[in-house]
Amino acid sequence: MKIKQTFVFASLILSGVALLSLSTILEGCKSKPAGAYTLTGNVIADGEHLVQIHCTKCHALVPADALTKDVWRMHSMPSMAHYFGIGTYGQSFYKQTSNETKDTTLISIVEWQAMVDYYQKIAPDTLTAAKKPSPLLNDWAGFTMKKSAANNNVTFTTMVAANPATGNIYTSDVVANTLTEWDSQLKVKAVTSLPSPAVHANFTKDASGADQAILSCIGRIDPVDFASGKIYSANLTGKLNAEEIAIDMPRPVQTLSVDLDKDGKNELIVLGQGFTKGGVFLIKLGANGKAQKQFTITDRPGAVQAVTEDFNKDGYPDLMVLFGSGDEGLSLFLNDKKGGFKSRELLHFPPVYGSTSFQLADIDHDGNLDLIYTCGYNFRDSRILKPYHGLYIYKNTGDYKFKQTWFYPINGATKAIAADFDKDGDLDIATIAFFADMKNNPAEEFIYFEQSKPMEFKAHAVPVSKYGRWMNMDVSDVNKDGKPDIILGNYASGFLFQPNLTPTWDEHQPFIVLQNEMKK
Repeated sequence: MKIKQTFVFASLILSGVALLSLSTILEGCKSKPAGAYTLTGNVIADGEHLVQIHCTKCHALVPADALTKDVWRMHSMPSMAHYFGIGTYGQSFYKQTSNETKDTTLISIVEWQAMVDYYQKIAPDTLTAAKKPSPLLNDWAGFTMKKSAANNNVTFTTMVAANPATGNIYTSDVVANTLTEWDSQLKVKAVTSLPSPAVHANFTKDASGADQAILSCIGRIDPVDFASGKIYSANLTGKLNAEEIAIDMPRPVQTLSVDLDKDGKNELIVLGQGFTKGGVFLIKLGANGKAQKQFTITDRPGAVQAVTEDFNKDGYPDLMVLFGSGDEGLSLFLNDKKGGFKSRELLHFPPVYGSTSFQLADIDHDGNLDLIYTCGYNFRDSRILKPYHGLYIYKNTGDYKFKQTWFYPINGATKAIAADFDKDGDLDIATIAFFADMKNNPAEEFIYFEQSKPMEFKAHAVPVSKYGRWMNMDVSDVNKDGKPDIILGNYASGFLFQPNLTPTWDEHQPFIVLQNEMKK
Protein backbone atom coordinates (compact mmCIF):
# COMPACT_ATOMS: atom_id res chain seq x y z
CA MET A 1 0.00 0.00 0.00
CA LYS A 2 1.47 3.37 -0.98
CA ILE A 3 0.97 6.24 1.38
CA LYS A 4 0.12 9.73 0.22
CA GLN A 5 2.15 12.70 1.41
CA THR A 6 0.53 15.94 2.49
CA PHE A 7 1.87 18.85 4.45
CA VAL A 8 0.61 19.16 7.98
CA PHE A 9 -0.31 22.82 7.87
CA ALA A 10 -2.52 22.37 4.84
CA SER A 11 -6.15 22.10 5.80
CA LEU A 12 -7.07 18.43 5.65
CA ILE A 13 -10.30 17.61 3.88
CA LEU A 14 -11.02 14.95 6.47
CA SER A 15 -13.38 14.69 9.39
CA GLY A 16 -14.58 13.12 12.55
CA VAL A 17 -16.55 10.83 14.83
CA ALA A 18 -16.73 11.29 18.59
CA LEU A 19 -14.64 9.57 21.21
CA LEU A 20 -17.52 7.23 21.52
CA SER A 21 -19.35 8.16 18.34
CA LEU A 22 -18.69 6.10 15.28
CA SER A 23 -20.31 6.33 11.83
CA THR A 24 -22.96 3.83 10.84
CA ILE A 25 -21.73 3.57 7.30
CA LEU A 26 -18.79 4.76 5.22
CA GLU A 27 -19.46 7.71 2.90
CA GLY A 28 -19.43 6.81 -0.72
CA CYS A 29 -20.89 3.36 -0.07
CA LYS A 30 -21.87 1.97 -3.46
CA SER A 31 -23.97 -1.06 -4.32
CA LYS A 32 -24.71 -2.87 -7.55
CA PRO A 33 -27.01 -1.09 -9.99
CA ALA A 34 -30.70 -1.85 -10.07
CA GLY A 35 -31.70 -4.67 -12.32
CA ALA A 36 -28.99 -7.07 -11.19
CA TYR A 37 -31.62 -9.27 -9.57
CA THR A 38 -35.15 -10.15 -10.73
CA LEU A 39 -37.70 -10.20 -7.92
CA THR A 40 -39.59 -13.46 -7.51
CA GLY A 41 -42.33 -12.30 -5.15
CA ASN A 42 -40.95 -14.41 -2.29
CA VAL A 43 -40.40 -11.87 0.49
CA ILE A 44 -37.73 -13.86 2.33
CA ALA A 45 -35.83 -15.09 -0.72
CA ASP A 46 -35.90 -11.71 -2.47
CA GLY A 47 -34.97 -9.74 0.62
CA GLU A 48 -32.18 -12.07 1.67
CA HIS A 49 -30.63 -11.99 -1.80
CA LEU A 50 -30.85 -8.20 -2.13
CA VAL A 51 -29.35 -7.67 1.31
CA GLN A 52 -26.46 -9.94 0.38
CA ILE A 53 -25.91 -7.99 -2.84
CA HIS A 54 -26.23 -4.45 -1.56
CA CYS A 55 -25.47 -4.37 2.16
CA THR A 56 -22.19 -6.29 2.14
CA LYS A 57 -20.44 -3.93 -0.25
CA CYS A 58 -19.41 -1.66 2.62
CA HIS A 59 -19.47 -3.77 5.77
CA ALA A 60 -20.08 -7.22 7.20
CA LEU A 61 -23.62 -8.55 6.95
CA VAL A 62 -25.93 -7.63 9.80
CA PRO A 63 -28.17 -10.63 10.54
CA ALA A 64 -31.86 -9.77 10.45
CA ASP A 65 -32.29 -10.98 14.02
CA ALA A 66 -29.58 -8.59 15.30
CA LEU A 67 -32.21 -5.83 15.56
CA THR A 68 -35.94 -5.68 16.13
CA LYS A 69 -38.58 -5.03 13.48
CA ASP A 70 -39.23 -1.52 14.79
CA VAL A 71 -35.56 -0.57 14.87
CA TRP A 72 -34.99 -1.84 11.33
CA ARG A 73 -37.92 0.11 9.90
CA MET A 74 -37.85 3.28 12.00
CA HIS A 75 -34.12 3.79 12.49
CA SER A 76 -31.59 1.58 10.72
CA MET A 77 -33.16 1.44 7.26
CA PRO A 78 -33.95 5.18 7.12
CA SER A 79 -30.39 5.97 8.16
CA MET A 80 -29.11 3.83 5.27
CA ALA A 81 -31.61 4.97 2.66
CA HIS A 82 -29.86 8.04 1.26
CA TYR A 83 -26.76 5.99 0.43
CA PHE A 84 -28.95 4.17 -2.10
CA GLY A 85 -30.71 7.24 -3.50
CA ILE A 86 -33.83 6.57 -1.42
CA GLY A 87 -35.66 9.36 0.42
CA THR A 88 -37.66 8.98 3.64
CA TYR A 89 -40.69 10.64 5.11
CA GLY A 90 -41.99 9.17 8.34
CA GLN A 91 -42.22 5.45 7.66
CA SER A 92 -42.53 5.92 3.91
CA PHE A 93 -39.75 5.61 1.35
CA TYR A 94 -39.53 7.17 -2.09
CA LYS A 95 -37.04 7.40 -4.94
CA GLN A 96 -35.07 10.63 -4.84
CA THR A 97 -34.85 12.76 -7.96
CA SER A 98 -31.57 13.63 -9.62
CA ASN A 99 -31.70 17.00 -7.86
CA GLU A 100 -31.60 15.30 -4.47
CA THR A 101 -28.88 12.75 -5.00
CA LYS A 102 -25.86 12.39 -7.22
CA ASP A 103 -26.81 8.93 -8.49
CA THR A 104 -30.38 7.65 -8.69
CA THR A 105 -29.45 4.28 -10.23
CA LEU A 106 -28.07 2.67 -7.07
CA ILE A 107 -31.24 0.72 -6.28
CA SER A 108 -34.87 0.85 -7.34
CA ILE A 109 -37.64 1.71 -4.90
CA VAL A 110 -39.11 -1.76 -5.55
CA GLU A 111 -35.87 -3.44 -4.54
CA TRP A 112 -35.54 -1.20 -1.52
CA GLN A 113 -39.08 -1.99 -0.40
CA ALA A 114 -38.34 -5.70 -0.81
CA MET A 115 -35.44 -5.31 1.64
CA VAL A 116 -37.64 -3.41 4.11
CA ASP A 117 -40.34 -6.09 3.85
CA TYR A 118 -37.72 -8.79 4.44
CA TYR A 119 -36.67 -7.28 7.76
CA GLN A 120 -40.28 -6.73 8.75
CA LYS A 121 -41.02 -10.36 8.00
CA ILE A 122 -38.20 -12.16 9.81
CA ALA A 123 -36.73 -9.75 12.38
CA PRO A 124 -37.88 -10.42 15.96
CA ASP A 125 -40.20 -8.15 17.93
CA THR A 126 -37.72 -8.08 20.82
CA LEU A 127 -34.16 -9.26 21.45
CA THR A 128 -33.58 -11.94 24.04
CA ALA A 129 -30.86 -11.20 26.58
CA ALA A 130 -27.82 -13.47 26.33
CA LYS A 131 -27.23 -16.02 29.06
CA LYS A 132 -24.22 -15.33 31.24
CA PRO A 133 -21.67 -18.17 31.52
CA SER A 134 -21.23 -17.46 35.24
CA PRO A 135 -23.21 -15.49 37.83
CA LEU A 136 -22.42 -11.87 38.60
CA LEU A 137 -21.02 -11.63 42.14
CA ASN A 138 -21.66 -8.37 44.00
CA ASP A 139 -18.57 -7.71 46.11
CA TRP A 140 -15.43 -5.58 46.26
CA ALA A 141 -13.20 -8.47 45.07
CA GLY A 142 -10.19 -7.21 47.02
CA PHE A 143 -10.43 -3.54 46.00
CA THR A 144 -11.08 -0.46 48.12
CA MET A 145 -12.31 2.85 46.71
CA LYS A 146 -10.58 6.23 46.88
CA LYS A 147 -12.45 9.30 45.60
CA SER A 148 -10.94 12.26 43.83
CA ALA A 149 -11.75 15.74 45.07
CA ALA A 150 -15.30 16.56 43.97
CA ASN A 151 -16.21 19.15 41.35
CA ASN A 152 -18.81 21.85 42.00
CA ASN A 153 -19.98 21.49 38.40
CA VAL A 154 -21.18 18.43 36.56
CA THR A 155 -18.11 16.47 35.49
CA PHE A 156 -17.50 15.36 31.91
CA THR A 157 -14.27 13.37 32.21
CA THR A 158 -13.06 12.30 28.76
CA MET A 159 -9.73 10.83 29.89
CA VAL A 160 -8.08 9.29 32.93
CA ALA A 161 -4.43 8.35 32.51
CA ALA A 162 -1.68 7.51 34.98
CA ASN A 163 1.96 8.13 34.15
CA PRO A 164 3.57 4.70 34.72
CA ALA A 165 6.87 6.38 35.63
CA THR A 166 5.44 8.44 38.48
CA GLY A 167 1.94 7.17 39.19
CA ASN A 168 0.59 10.72 38.76
CA ILE A 169 -2.94 10.86 37.39
CA TYR A 170 -4.06 13.19 34.60
CA THR A 171 -7.61 13.91 33.48
CA SER A 172 -9.40 16.02 30.90
CA ASP A 173 -12.93 17.40 30.75
CA VAL A 174 -15.08 18.20 27.70
CA VAL A 175 -16.58 21.37 29.17
CA ALA A 176 -13.50 22.79 30.88
CA ASN A 177 -11.10 21.88 28.02
CA THR A 178 -8.28 21.37 30.50
CA LEU A 179 -5.55 18.92 31.44
CA THR A 180 -5.54 18.40 35.22
CA GLU A 181 -2.77 16.83 37.28
CA TRP A 182 -3.75 15.19 40.59
CA ASP A 183 -1.52 14.61 43.63
CA SER A 184 -1.19 11.41 45.67
CA GLN A 185 -4.18 12.48 47.79
CA LEU A 186 -6.29 12.81 44.61
CA LYS A 187 -6.49 16.57 44.92
CA VAL A 188 -5.88 19.02 42.08
CA LYS A 189 -2.17 19.80 41.77
CA ALA A 190 -2.00 21.71 38.48
CA VAL A 191 -4.21 22.67 35.54
CA THR A 192 -3.45 23.83 32.01
CA SER A 193 -5.72 24.78 29.13
CA LEU A 194 -6.22 22.69 25.99
CA PRO A 195 -7.89 23.59 22.67
CA SER A 196 -10.41 20.79 23.18
CA PRO A 197 -10.73 17.82 25.54
CA ALA A 198 -7.97 15.23 25.51
CA VAL A 199 -9.18 11.65 25.10
CA HIS A 200 -5.82 9.85 25.15
CA ALA A 201 -2.37 10.43 26.66
CA ASN A 202 0.80 8.71 25.49
CA PHE A 203 3.49 9.08 28.16
CA THR A 204 7.00 9.46 26.73
CA LYS A 205 10.24 11.40 27.27
CA ASP A 206 11.24 14.56 25.45
CA ALA A 207 14.66 15.18 23.91
CA SER A 208 16.10 16.12 27.30
CA GLY A 209 14.72 13.02 29.00
CA ALA A 210 11.94 14.84 30.87
CA ASP A 211 8.50 13.31 31.26
CA GLN A 212 5.93 14.40 28.70
CA ALA A 213 2.52 13.29 27.48
CA ILE A 214 1.39 13.38 23.85
CA LEU A 215 -2.28 14.31 24.00
CA SER A 216 -5.00 13.56 21.45
CA CYS A 217 -7.38 16.54 21.65
CA ILE A 218 -10.47 15.38 19.81
CA GLY A 219 -11.95 18.71 18.71
CA ARG A 220 -15.67 17.95 18.47
CA ILE A 221 -16.77 15.04 20.61
CA ASP A 222 -20.04 14.68 18.69
CA PRO A 223 -20.02 12.81 15.36
CA VAL A 224 -19.45 15.48 12.73
CA ASP A 225 -17.16 15.85 9.74
CA PHE A 226 -15.17 18.75 11.11
CA ALA A 227 -11.41 18.35 11.38
CA SER A 228 -10.75 20.52 14.43
CA GLY A 229 -8.71 18.02 16.44
CA LYS A 230 -5.14 18.74 17.51
CA ILE A 231 -2.16 16.87 18.91
CA TYR A 232 -0.48 18.52 21.89
CA SER A 233 2.62 17.80 23.94
CA ALA A 234 2.34 18.37 27.68
CA ASN A 235 5.41 19.04 29.82
CA LEU A 236 5.03 17.00 33.02
CA THR A 237 8.23 18.14 34.71
CA GLY A 238 8.04 21.46 36.51
CA LYS A 239 5.18 23.75 35.53
CA LEU A 240 2.39 21.93 33.72
CA ASN A 241 1.91 23.33 30.23
CA ALA A 242 1.01 22.09 26.76
CA GLU A 243 2.19 23.00 23.27
CA GLU A 244 0.75 22.31 19.83
CA ILE A 245 2.28 19.59 17.63
CA ALA A 246 -0.26 19.10 14.83
CA ILE A 247 -3.58 20.63 13.77
CA ASP A 248 -6.60 19.96 11.52
CA MET A 249 -7.00 16.33 12.57
CA PRO A 250 -10.33 14.49 12.09
CA ARG A 251 -11.30 13.80 15.70
CA PRO A 252 -8.08 12.11 16.90
CA VAL A 253 -8.67 9.49 19.60
CA GLN A 254 -5.17 8.02 20.03
CA THR A 255 -1.59 8.99 19.23
CA LEU A 256 1.34 6.57 19.34
CA SER A 257 5.04 7.46 19.30
CA VAL A 258 7.23 4.91 17.51
CA ASP A 259 10.34 4.76 15.31
CA LEU A 260 8.81 3.23 12.20
CA ASP A 261 11.72 3.71 9.80
CA LYS A 262 14.52 2.80 12.26
CA ASP A 263 16.29 6.15 11.87
CA GLY A 264 16.52 6.76 15.60
CA LYS A 265 13.70 9.33 15.60
CA ASN A 266 10.13 8.60 16.62
CA GLU A 267 7.21 9.35 14.36
CA LEU A 268 3.61 9.81 15.48
CA ILE A 269 0.73 7.57 14.45
CA VAL A 270 -2.60 9.34 14.87
CA LEU A 271 -5.99 7.63 14.79
CA GLY A 272 -8.43 10.12 13.27
CA GLN A 273 -11.69 8.41 14.09
CA GLY A 274 -13.66 10.84 11.99
CA PHE A 275 -17.32 10.48 11.14
CA THR A 276 -17.83 9.59 7.49
CA LYS A 277 -14.26 10.67 6.81
CA GLY A 278 -11.15 9.96 8.84
CA GLY A 279 -8.10 7.74 8.75
CA VAL A 280 -4.85 6.61 10.29
CA PHE A 281 -2.00 9.07 9.80
CA LEU A 282 1.76 9.08 10.15
CA ILE A 283 3.36 12.36 11.21
CA LYS A 284 7.06 13.09 10.90
CA LEU A 285 8.39 15.62 13.39
CA GLY A 286 10.86 18.40 12.76
CA ALA A 287 13.82 19.34 14.93
CA ASN A 288 11.53 21.62 16.94
CA GLY A 289 9.23 18.72 17.83
CA LYS A 290 6.41 20.09 15.63
CA ALA A 291 4.71 18.20 12.82
CA GLN A 292 6.63 18.62 9.58
CA LYS A 293 5.09 16.15 7.15
CA GLN A 294 1.97 14.01 7.25
CA PHE A 295 1.20 10.78 5.43
CA THR A 296 -2.02 8.79 5.15
CA ILE A 297 -1.69 5.12 6.07
CA THR A 298 -5.39 4.53 5.39
CA ASP A 299 -8.34 6.88 4.84
CA ARG A 300 -10.76 4.42 6.44
CA PRO A 301 -12.75 6.19 9.19
CA GLY A 302 -13.80 4.74 12.54
CA ALA A 303 -10.46 3.75 14.10
CA VAL A 304 -10.85 3.43 17.87
CA GLN A 305 -7.59 1.87 19.07
CA ALA A 306 -4.19 0.73 17.81
CA VAL A 307 -1.11 -1.08 19.09
CA THR A 308 2.38 -1.16 17.61
CA GLU A 309 4.62 -4.20 17.68
CA ASP A 310 6.90 -6.16 15.37
CA PHE A 311 4.20 -8.66 14.50
CA ASN A 312 6.06 -10.45 11.69
CA LYS A 313 9.44 -10.38 13.50
CA ASP A 314 11.34 -8.61 10.70
CA GLY A 315 12.84 -5.98 12.97
CA TYR A 316 10.41 -3.18 12.05
CA PRO A 317 7.35 -2.11 14.08
CA ASP A 318 3.95 -2.83 12.57
CA LEU A 319 0.48 -1.57 13.43
CA MET A 320 -2.75 -3.29 14.43
CA VAL A 321 -5.93 -1.18 14.34
CA LEU A 322 -9.49 -1.76 15.50
CA PHE A 323 -12.18 0.03 13.49
CA GLY A 324 -15.47 0.53 15.31
CA SER A 325 -17.94 1.90 12.76
CA GLY A 326 -19.17 1.09 9.28
CA ASP A 327 -16.68 -1.49 8.04
CA GLU A 328 -15.88 -2.69 11.56
CA GLY A 329 -12.97 -5.00 12.07
CA LEU A 330 -9.41 -5.63 13.15
CA SER A 331 -6.68 -4.88 10.61
CA LEU A 332 -2.95 -5.50 10.55
CA PHE A 333 -0.68 -3.01 8.77
CA LEU A 334 2.72 -4.55 8.10
CA ASN A 335 5.66 -2.18 7.73
CA ASP A 336 7.19 -2.66 4.26
CA LYS A 337 10.48 -0.99 5.39
CA LYS A 338 10.10 1.52 2.54
CA GLY A 339 7.86 4.04 4.22
CA GLY A 340 4.59 2.23 3.52
CA PHE A 341 2.39 -0.55 4.84
CA LYS A 342 0.70 -3.68 3.54
CA SER A 343 -2.73 -4.23 5.04
CA ARG A 344 -4.27 -7.52 6.09
CA GLU A 345 -7.78 -7.96 7.44
CA LEU A 346 -7.87 -10.17 10.53
CA LEU A 347 -11.52 -9.99 11.64
CA HIS A 348 -14.75 -8.39 10.41
CA PHE A 349 -17.66 -7.42 12.66
CA PRO A 350 -21.19 -6.24 11.76
CA PRO A 351 -21.67 -2.47 12.18
CA VAL A 352 -24.18 -3.01 15.02
CA TYR A 353 -21.38 -4.35 17.23
CA GLY A 354 -19.88 -0.93 17.93
CA SER A 355 -16.33 -2.19 18.55
CA THR A 356 -14.74 -0.26 21.40
CA SER A 357 -11.40 -1.77 22.53
CA PHE A 358 -8.90 -4.60 22.19
CA GLN A 359 -5.79 -5.92 23.86
CA LEU A 360 -3.28 -8.57 22.83
CA ALA A 361 -2.21 -10.88 25.66
CA ASP A 362 -1.19 -14.52 26.01
CA ILE A 363 -4.13 -15.44 28.16
CA ASP A 364 -3.80 -19.24 27.71
CA HIS A 365 0.01 -19.36 28.11
CA ASP A 366 0.67 -21.04 24.76
CA GLY A 367 3.17 -18.45 23.54
CA ASN A 368 0.76 -16.73 21.13
CA LEU A 369 -0.85 -13.34 21.78
CA ASP A 370 -4.61 -13.82 22.08
CA LEU A 371 -7.24 -11.14 21.48
CA ILE A 372 -9.31 -9.57 24.24
CA TYR A 373 -12.07 -7.54 22.57
CA THR A 374 -15.07 -5.45 23.61
CA CYS A 375 -18.00 -4.11 21.65
CA GLY A 376 -20.87 -1.99 22.87
CA TYR A 377 -20.94 1.55 21.49
CA ASN A 378 -24.69 2.15 21.49
CA PHE A 379 -25.45 5.71 20.46
CA ARG A 380 -26.05 5.40 16.75
CA ASP A 381 -29.35 4.58 15.04
CA SER A 382 -30.19 1.37 16.97
CA ARG A 383 -30.18 2.42 20.61
CA ILE A 384 -31.46 -0.79 22.16
CA LEU A 385 -29.75 -3.28 24.43
CA LYS A 386 -27.97 -5.89 22.33
CA PRO A 387 -27.23 -9.44 23.53
CA TYR A 388 -24.02 -9.67 21.46
CA HIS A 389 -22.41 -6.69 23.18
CA GLY A 390 -19.80 -7.65 25.72
CA LEU A 391 -16.36 -9.09 26.40
CA TYR A 392 -14.85 -11.60 23.96
CA ILE A 393 -11.69 -13.67 23.99
CA TYR A 394 -10.30 -14.92 20.67
CA LYS A 395 -7.56 -17.55 20.69
CA ASN A 396 -4.61 -16.90 18.42
CA THR A 397 -4.23 -20.19 16.57
CA GLY A 398 -1.06 -18.96 14.88
CA ASP A 399 -0.04 -16.08 12.59
CA TYR A 400 -2.75 -13.91 14.18
CA LYS A 401 -5.61 -16.07 13.02
CA PHE A 402 -8.20 -15.60 15.73
CA LYS A 403 -10.95 -17.98 16.84
CA GLN A 404 -13.61 -16.97 19.37
CA THR A 405 -13.35 -19.10 22.50
CA TRP A 406 -15.15 -17.15 25.23
CA PHE A 407 -17.88 -14.52 25.57
CA TYR A 408 -19.49 -12.74 28.48
CA PRO A 409 -22.49 -10.50 27.65
CA ILE A 410 -22.18 -6.92 28.92
CA ASN A 411 -24.56 -4.30 27.64
CA GLY A 412 -22.62 -1.40 26.14
CA ALA A 413 -19.12 -2.73 26.91
CA THR A 414 -16.62 0.09 26.42
CA LYS A 415 -13.17 -1.08 27.46
CA ALA A 416 -11.29 -4.08 28.84
CA ILE A 417 -7.82 -4.16 30.38
CA ALA A 418 -6.12 -7.43 31.29
CA ALA A 419 -3.54 -7.67 34.09
CA ASP A 420 -2.55 -10.08 36.84
CA PHE A 421 -4.41 -8.17 39.54
CA ASP A 422 -4.24 -10.93 42.18
CA LYS A 423 -0.64 -11.94 41.37
CA ASP A 424 -1.44 -15.64 40.90
CA GLY A 425 0.34 -15.98 37.55
CA ASP A 426 -2.62 -15.64 35.18
CA LEU A 427 -4.45 -12.69 33.65
CA ASP A 428 -7.61 -11.16 35.05
CA ILE A 429 -9.72 -8.58 33.20
CA ALA A 430 -11.33 -5.29 34.25
CA THR A 431 -14.20 -3.94 32.13
CA ILE A 432 -16.35 -0.83 31.97
CA ALA A 433 -19.64 -0.32 30.14
CA PHE A 434 -20.65 3.27 29.42
CA PHE A 435 -23.85 2.03 27.74
CA ALA A 436 -24.73 -0.47 30.44
CA ASP A 437 -28.35 -1.25 31.29
CA MET A 438 -28.42 1.58 33.80
CA LYS A 439 -32.12 1.07 34.43
CA ASN A 440 -32.17 -2.61 35.30
CA ASN A 441 -28.57 -3.73 35.82
CA PRO A 442 -26.22 -0.83 36.61
CA ALA A 443 -23.89 -3.33 38.30
CA GLU A 444 -22.53 -4.31 34.88
CA GLU A 445 -21.07 -0.83 34.50
CA PHE A 446 -17.84 -2.14 36.09
CA ILE A 447 -16.97 -5.84 36.25
CA TYR A 448 -13.74 -7.44 37.43
CA PHE A 449 -13.16 -10.88 35.91
CA GLU A 450 -10.96 -13.00 38.16
CA GLN A 451 -9.41 -15.92 36.28
CA SER A 452 -9.78 -18.75 38.80
CA LYS A 453 -8.89 -21.61 36.43
CA PRO A 454 -7.53 -21.59 32.87
CA MET A 455 -10.16 -19.71 30.82
CA GLU A 456 -12.65 -19.77 33.70
CA PHE A 457 -13.59 -16.45 35.29
CA LYS A 458 -15.45 -15.26 38.36
CA ALA A 459 -17.33 -12.09 37.44
CA HIS A 460 -17.31 -9.55 40.28
CA ALA A 461 -19.68 -6.59 39.99
CA VAL A 462 -17.80 -4.14 42.20
CA PRO A 463 -20.49 -1.78 43.62
CA VAL A 464 -19.35 1.56 42.21
CA SER A 465 -22.16 2.45 39.78
CA LYS A 466 -23.64 5.04 42.14
CA TYR A 467 -20.40 7.02 42.14
CA GLY A 468 -20.33 7.78 38.43
CA ARG A 469 -20.87 6.66 34.83
CA TRP A 470 -17.58 5.32 33.60
CA MET A 471 -16.57 6.36 30.10
CA ASN A 472 -12.85 5.75 30.52
CA MET A 473 -10.48 3.54 32.50
CA ASP A 474 -6.78 3.10 33.10
CA VAL A 475 -4.75 0.54 35.04
CA SER A 476 -1.55 1.53 36.83
CA ASP A 477 0.23 0.96 40.13
CA VAL A 478 -0.89 4.30 41.53
CA ASN A 479 0.35 3.82 45.10
CA LYS A 480 3.56 1.98 44.07
CA ASP A 481 2.92 -1.15 46.15
CA GLY A 482 3.63 -3.55 43.29
CA LYS A 483 -0.03 -4.24 42.45
CA PRO A 484 -2.06 -2.74 39.61
CA ASP A 485 -4.85 -0.35 40.60
CA ILE A 486 -7.81 0.77 38.48
CA ILE A 487 -8.83 4.36 37.67
CA LEU A 488 -12.37 5.09 36.45
CA GLY A 489 -13.34 8.40 34.79
CA ASN A 490 -16.86 9.78 35.17
CA TYR A 491 -18.62 11.32 32.16
CA ALA A 492 -21.67 12.14 34.23
CA SER A 493 -24.22 13.59 31.81
CA GLY A 494 -25.23 13.04 28.19
CA PHE A 495 -25.26 10.10 25.78
CA LEU A 496 -28.39 8.72 27.47
CA PHE A 497 -29.88 6.02 25.25
CA GLN A 498 -32.57 4.55 27.52
CA PRO A 499 -35.84 6.51 27.56
CA ASN A 500 -37.00 8.09 30.81
CA LEU A 501 -33.70 7.41 32.55
CA THR A 502 -32.91 9.82 35.38
CA PRO A 503 -29.26 9.74 36.48
CA THR A 504 -28.85 8.27 39.96
CA TRP A 505 -25.07 8.40 40.01
CA ASP A 506 -22.81 11.11 41.44
CA GLU A 507 -22.42 13.82 38.79
CA HIS A 508 -19.64 15.74 40.58
CA GLN A 509 -16.96 13.07 41.03
CA PRO A 510 -14.31 13.37 38.25
CA PHE A 511 -12.85 9.91 38.91
CA ILE A 512 -12.29 7.20 41.49
CA VAL A 513 -9.40 4.82 42.14
CA LEU A 514 -9.99 1.17 42.95
CA GLN A 515 -6.96 0.44 45.08
CA ASN A 516 -5.77 -3.14 44.88
CA GLU A 517 -5.64 -4.65 48.40
CA MET A 518 -5.35 -8.28 47.31
CA LYS A 519 -2.82 -10.44 49.11
CA LYS A 520 0.11 -11.59 46.99
